[in-house]
Amino acid sequence: MTTDSVSADGDPRRLLAEVRALAHRVRVDQRMTWAALLVLGATTLLAIPFDWFGMWVNCLPEGGCQFARRGMLYYWPAAMVLAYAIIALCYLRAARARGLGARVLPYAITGAVTTVVFPAAWLAVFLYFRSHPYPNPPLPYWYFVLDRLVMPWGMIGVALLVLVWLERNVGLLLFTAGYLALVLLVLPMNDGFPPRFGGSLEFGMRAGMAVPQLIVGIVLLLGAAGFARARRRHR
Repeated sequence: MTTDSVSADGDPRRLLAEVRALAHRVRVDQRMTWAALLVLGATTLLAIPFDWFGMWVNCLPEGGCQFARRGMLYYWPAAMVLAYAIIALCYLRAARARGLGARVLPYAITGAVTTVVFPAAWLAVFLYFRSHPYPNPPLPYWYFVLDRLVMPWGMIGVALLVLVWLERNVGLLLFTAGYLALVLLVLPMNDGFPPRFGGSLEFGMRAGMAVPQLIVGIVLLLGAAGFARARRRHR
């Protein structure tokens, strides 16, 4: 980024406007939104085989299935810490290359903290239902929204809100709002496909968990491509 010195002719309002314009240019030049979305999208797609092959599924003769997503539980905590470390490194390297400071640390810390929420919530639910009966269906809708929020893809959206604040990025705010609406209100993250989708009940359960993650990963990668294109156009 280059800056030119322009005289404000002693006008405080003009000087303030120029300072604000320069600050905006610095914030825009610091943005590595595309890199964050690229890393998170790749991390989400890599989770699919861990969830597929690491899932314990027991389908009963009468048609019901029991399952435990153990592979996902083992994959996501380590994967998210690594992902946010890579994102922080990308921001720091870009900032040093331009001679600018980087404010990515709060985002990386938020990402690391939200990573702990998923296994903690899973453990809390597991311990609770060991001593309490599972509620009879239908469950309240807020239960499903809260369940999706504390899952890794929900936590990605929460951390993106911090990045929105750091970058003052309206485009990322709109993307994150749409992403959270998709994850929390649209995609069925906890239900397997019915048998008519092909294969056995067990296959339907595994596919029902994999396809929404595939959609989330593709959405994040498309977001990365869009922000990368916008960045090149800005330059």
